[in-house]
Amino acid sequence: MGGKLEGPVLEGASVRLEPLEHRHEAGLAAAAEEERGSYGFTWVPRAGEIRGYIDAQLARAAAGEVAPYAQVDRASGRVVGATAYLDPRRLPDDGRLFAVEIGYTWLAASAQRTGINREAKYLLFRHAFEEWGVGRVDLKTDARNDRSRAAIEAAGARFEGVLRNWARSWAPGEDDRLRDSAIFSITAKEWPDRRAALERRLGGQPAAQAN
Repeated sequence: MGGKLEGPVLEGASVRLEPLEHRHEAGLAAAAEEERGSYGFTWVPRAGEIRGYIDAQLARAAAGEVAPYAQVDRASGRVVGATAYLDPRRLPDDGRLFAVEIGYTWLAASAQRTGINREAKYLLFRHAFEEWGVGRVDLKTDARNDRSRAAIEAAGARFEGVLRNWARSWAPGEDDRLRDSAIFSITAKEWPDRRAALERRLGGQPAAQAN
């Protein structure tokens, strides 16, 4: 599997992950302007920045660097956030995808602590392991972001350690600083157990397949 990183629509009971398009702009702008107090360590665009944000993600997608998504609450039909596959790693001999990261994730305040994040992670994990056949999925967050770390662990990922000065800090007032990043992962060997645990937490019913 070589070339562009492409993800299909992924649909669960609570959330539908739709490949990001400009038609999501108004919904993302409204979601981003809900109460923003939980975004201390995460960069979330303001409403006026959403068009440029989508342009940037689509440019990265065209370059094969990301597969960006809008997160849609199925009950209301509202766009409630964004997420993406990124950092695809391929074998040098045949270009086969063997690892990918999940990131660029944010949710409107009203969608947090609703189960949407957990189900979205489940859908992304399942597609990466069972359709793309990757050996590893990883996730990173600011090492100081206890809330994000807890959510990643609740989704079944294993903490591997802290990478010092790994990435730009998105915390207010830290534009010129680097952050330490906490790294988590799930491997293909671990996925069957993680899948079963996530399905139990999601109510025992596997989410719908990709469209």
